[in-house]
Amino acid sequence: MAYTVTPTAIPDVLMLDPQVFGDTRGYFFESFNQKDFERATGLSLQFVQDNHSRSARGVLRGLHYQVKHPQGKLVRVTQGEVFDAVVDIRPASPTFGRSVGVRLSADNKRQLWIPPGLAHGFLVVSESAEFLYKTTDYWMPEFERSLAWNDPTAGVDWPLAELAPLQPSLAAKDAAAKSWDQLRQEW
Repeated sequence: MAYTVTPTAIPDVLMLDPQVFGDTRGYFFESFNQKDFERATGLSLQFVQDNHSRSARGVLRGLHYQVKHPQGKLVRVTQGEVFDAVVDIRPASPTFGRSVGVRLSADNKRQLWIPPGLAHGFLVVSESAEFLYKTTDYWMPEFERSLAWNDPTAGVDWPLAELAPLQPSLAAKDAAAKSWDQLRQEW
């Protein structure tokens, strides 16, 4: 099997550890194989878009989601390290309101499956990071929303002490993100 799959505190958010073949020359692994993904997760998905970002230390992106055409995401880091955060904003979910944080890095090669309908973001804790993700639907800016990264109801335990004395660096849309209460009527 190409992946070891571990459910998180939100059971349908899955950590995938790929089988890595390494020796003194380096390493090799399949970063994605549709058949192995389906076998390991039980999910049959169609990915329609791949995204790649590079960010400096302290950059915090998120917590993003789309109110229509929600995106499932398979995320990983190819350079550096991030703290990846997911918040369950699905009102009918038994884990509604719960958050999960996972370290993703080029070293651990871990991937995270984030089902459609959850808010997602990450904080770069290394000097820089390259972040790749596959999505199950297209980005539609008219439906994108940002939940405030530091909203206490979201409950994300960001590792801010690792950045000291830096504070998170936010895009304008994330600095203007709305609170849980302001956004909840759209869920």
